[in-house]
Amino acid sequence: MFFYMISSITIKKELNKLANPKQARVLQRFFKTKPGEYGEGDIFLGIKVPIQRQVVKKYYKDLPIGEIPKLLRTKVHEYRLTALLIMVAKFNAKNITKSDRKKIYNLYLKNTKYINNWDLVDLSAPNIIGVYLLDKSRTILYKLAKSKSLWERRIAILATFTFIRDNDFKDTLKIARILLRDKHDLIHKAVGWMLREIGKRDLSREENFLQAHYQVMPRVTLRYAIERFKETKRRHYMNK
Repeated sequence: MFFYMISSITIKKELNKLANPKQARVLQRFFKTKPGEYGEGDIFLGIKVPIQRQVVKKYYKDLPIGEIPKLLRTKVHEYRLTALLIMVAKFNAKNITKSDRKKIYNLYLKNTKYINNWDLVDLSAPNIIGVYLLDKSRTILYKLAKSKSLWERRIAILATFTFIRDNDFKDTLKIARILLRDKHDLIHKAVGWMLREIGKRDLSREENFLQAHYQVMPRVTLRYAIERFKETKRRHYMNK
């Protein structure tokens, strides 16, 4: 009997068929791909995320882990995002072995240079790095938080979203302190977002952090962090 082997080529061909040039032009602008911008050199096919998720659902079970880097190590954004979503799907599958989970975690960390736009980080870091580290040492996150790579720094703070959902705020707050003086807008937004998520669960913990740091944190971080506050309280922080 002949068995058809699912490969990265299979998925690339399917994604190529789904390409939308008009949407691609919109995404090229939205994700800042011009020279000097954070997404410089990124190539888009113009496929929306829900459509990519359909491709992932169709193939993730049968695609060998060893084929994933062939999708991930490319300049095509949708290839990379699909690869990461496949990793997430495999990593969180009920029948995943501890060995395969570790392989996916290590594969992720080995290829952070290709996880190089905010959507790639946000849709993968909490669901792979965060989940893996729930019951393990989180030292790697502090190394990533001090990285020269913008994307590794964003991975560090976004991975803690998983801990926040588990009402564990300690590492988020420590990493937020490390990143308070970061120079990039995408880190400012990510830190503010995570502080806001803490506030949804424990407002006093968020406010304690803000009281200690709001005078030195970037305005973008502060705006994101206090977005859900009442107007009078928002004004109190912003005016000071």
